[in-house]
Amino acid sequence: MKRRSAAAGCAALALAACAAQQPRETPDEFVVRANAELLKSGHENALAAWTQLTYITPDTEALAAKAYERVQADVGRLVGEARAFEGRALSANASRAIRQLKFSLAAPAPSDPAKRAEQAEIETRMVSVYSAGKHCPQGPDSCLNFEQLAQRLAESRDPAELLDAWAGWHAISKPIREDYVRFVELANEGARGLGFADLGELWRGGYDMGPAEFEAETDRLWQQVKPLYDGLHCYARGKLQERYGKALVPDGKPVPAHLFGNMWAQQWNNIYDLLEPYAGVSDLDVTAELVKQGYDARKMTGSAEAFYVSLGFPKLPASFWERSMLTRPRDREVDCYASAWNMDTKGDVRIKQCIQTNEEDLYTIYHELGHIYYYLSYLDQPYLYQSGAHDGFHEAIGDTVNLSMTEGYLADIGLLGRGQKSTREALINRQMKVASEKIAFLPFGKLVDQWRWGVFSGRIPPDRYNQAWWELRRRYQGVEAPMPRSEADFDPGAKYHIPGNTPYTRYFLSFVLQFQFHRALCEAAGFQGPLHECSIYGSEEAGRRFREMLALGASRPWQDALEKLTGTRQMDASAIVEYFQPLMGWLEKENHGRRCGW
Repeated sequence: MKRRSAAAGCAALALAACAAQQPRETPDEFVVRANAELLKSGHENALAAWTQLTYITPDTEALAAKAYERVQADVGRLVGEARAFEGRALSANASRAIRQLKFSLAAPAPSDPAKRAEQAEIETRMVSVYSAGKHCPQGPDSCLNFEQLAQRLAESRDPAELLDAWAGWHAISKPIREDYVRFVELANEGARGLGFADLGELWRGGYDMGPAEFEAETDRLWQQVKPLYDGLHCYARGKLQERYGKALVPDGKPVPAHLFGNMWAQQWNNIYDLLEPYAGVSDLDVTAELVKQGYDARKMTGSAEAFYVSLGFPKLPASFWERSMLTRPRDREVDCYASAWNMDTKGDVRIKQCIQTNEEDLYTIYHELGHIYYYLSYLDQPYLYQSGAHDGFHEAIGDTVNLSMTEGYLADIGLLGRGQKSTREALINRQMKVASEKIAFLPFGKLVDQWRWGVFSGRIPPDRYNQAWWELRRRYQGVEAPMPRSEADFDPGAKYHIPGNTPYTRYFLSFVLQFQFHRALCEAAGFQGPLHECSIYGSEEAGRRFREMLALGASRPWQDALEKLTGTRQMDASAIVEYFQPLMGWLEKENHGRRCGW
């Protein structure tokens, strides 16, 4: 028989009578019970959500909504019960576990059951609308899904074709707008029930520091890396002008967003052919080798597994290969957005990704296995501690491994020829390619939640959703909508993380942390030389240090986890500056005479 909490059992009894009839549950006993209850409903929710996203139908959508509603109800109830311990002396474990409970949902629901059900239905419906989105330029027989549109943006250099793909995908989010307005109202009510002013304040409060302190921290980190982005933007605009002309890409203005080879202009590696500093100096075409050597989704995933195993991580469990979705099925609608799943906190780990044979997806699967190995590293932790030290840590693990996919490593596994880094020109080419992914992303990584914090607080009302989105895109990224936009559009909703309600600052933080982790791991591996040449592949010592940090999960403040690996308790972007020092000097000379800024 399940033991009820003292708070629940005493509801209809006088306190004195209750104290005489029922033993009190201690804070530590409450934490044990909360972990057990959340493990059960969390597992059910993971199964339902996995089924919905890998087999999209109205039935699976309804089942997923019900399962998510149960998790929300459990968390809300347990947070309410935990209030009985306010003002009492708590053990360090109980204090941290109750704190983790409070921040365990990205969108806590209102206490009212009807509103809670409504919120769960809205969240599930928004993801389904996004996932099933298609652009049909010439009728139902011409429909293109997201992967096809993304491929067109990556490969085409025809401005009209690029614009059609961009506009087609951004149209799919219009139906999400009304649901999102209501979602904000409900989620804010849920956040206020936990003692926060709004959902944005709750998000910012989950970093072992105050919400205002955290916001100031993100601004500090942005200022550290902004000069890198400014130089890259100036160069990229100049190269795009050479391709498309100043009529389309004018001096001193933001660049039209559809020209960067990415649906959100968040990464520019797909237009590396336009950005390449020294054509013909080095062959960095990994995609061609993948195709030539017959790599498929399973072989690419096996390559990623082999990297982690070289560091001392275990091989993936057999269930991973049996239950993951690594390619798009032909017989049903699915959500192909790459994600890693910890189904039961006991070793049932999976990947959901429609892998195609190209370099971008190779890097993505190495990244996603970073999540998987984080899950496997903290399996011994209680449920409430089975997450990253903070959410940026989780995103940084796989990207740290990506930084070790150097020319030397890719040559070792046969995907590049030898001698790619032997000249200064080849080095600048390589740095440009990495920067077109890593540096180009930084402002977008910051602005997505800048927009949502404004939306949640009410500073950005519904009648300014789209206007405010593009104001931030211009301010931070220096990009502009390629066609007129209005409040009839909902361009933020064309990014999965908005309808999916996934906090995004984690990615900005991860792009800082991955370089900080990389530097520490290279030192552990005994590497001597420039940071950009280091690969920790095969280093057991680096792997040991890595695993020790990952095993902590969320059981300690992130500052403790960071210090365990790096020796410092502060996030620091100086490793990015160190890594890209050759490119920074080159860009400064190359941009001389250009009109930079916007």
